[in-house]
Amino acid sequence: MALLENKVCLITGAASNPGLGHSIAHRFGEQGATVIVTDMDGAGAERTASEINDAGGTAVGWGQNVTSRDEWVATLARIKSDYGRIDVLVNNAGIAVLQPLEAFTMADYEKQMSVNMTSVFMGTQLVVEMMREDDIKGSIVNMSSVAALVGVVGVTAYAASKAGVHGFTKAVAAETARQGIRCNTLHPGMILTNMNAQAATDNPEEYKIIVDKIPMGYMGPPSSIADAALFLASDMSSYVTGTELVIDGGLISV
Repeated sequence: MALLENKVCLITGAASNPGLGHSIAHRFGEQGATVIVTDMDGAGAERTASEINDAGGTAVGWGQNVTSRDEWVATLARIKSDYGRIDVLVNNAGIAVLQPLEAFTMADYEKQMSVNMTSVFMGTQLVVEMMREDDIKGSIVNMSSVAALVGVVGVTAYAASKAGVHGFTKAVAAETARQGIRCNTLHPGMILTNMNAQAATDNPEEYKIIVDKIPMGYMGPPSSIADAALFLASDMSSYVTGTELVIDGGLISV
C-alpha cells in the first residue's frame, strides 16, 4: 500500500520547478495522496497538478495568497466541501531577501515575516481546528531552515522568520499531541532549487565556495526534502512530533 493512500494533502508554494513544494507534491502524488497544490501563481499550481495527474496521481491546483486569512479560510472550506477533510498540511510557501542587516527596510522585514511566519501561524491554526472538528489524527509539516539553527550571514530577517516557525511548531506539537495531531519542522540546507541553480550559473566561483563548505560536497536535490516531508507526513513517523529534521549534507555539523 502506498504511504499516503487515501490521505488528503495540502501543499503551499508548489508551483516553482525545480522547487521544494513542487517536488513534495510529486512525491505525495506518487504515494497515493490526493494532492491540493496552491501558490500565488495559480497557473503554476495548475501545471504542477497536471504533471501529477499525467503521472497517474490525483491532484488539483489552486491560486492562494498565504498571507491572507480570508484566502486560507476559503481554501480550507473548498477542501472540506470537495474532499470532506484534510489529513496533511505542508506549509512550504516562503521567500528570502538576502542583504546585510543595515540594508533591510521594514518593508523587507515585514514581507518575509508575513509570508514565512504569519502564514504558517494562520494555516496551522485553521487546519488544527478543522482536524479537531473532524477527529483527524493528521500531520502538519512546517518548512523552516538551517538558518533557524545556526548563524548565516545576510539573512537576518529570513532567519528570524524561520526561527519563529521552529519555536511555533514545537508549541503547537505540545498542544495537539493528545489529539493525535503531529507537527514537525523541516530544516533544509543548500538545496538545488530553481533560485539556487540560477545563482550557481550566474556566480560559479561563489557557488564553488558554498559547495566546498558542505561535507557531502554538493547541493542536495529537492527530492531529498520531498523524501523527508513524506516521512513526516506518513504513518512512518507516527510517534514523531515537535521535532526538527535537518537535511543539509552535514553543513551545520562542522
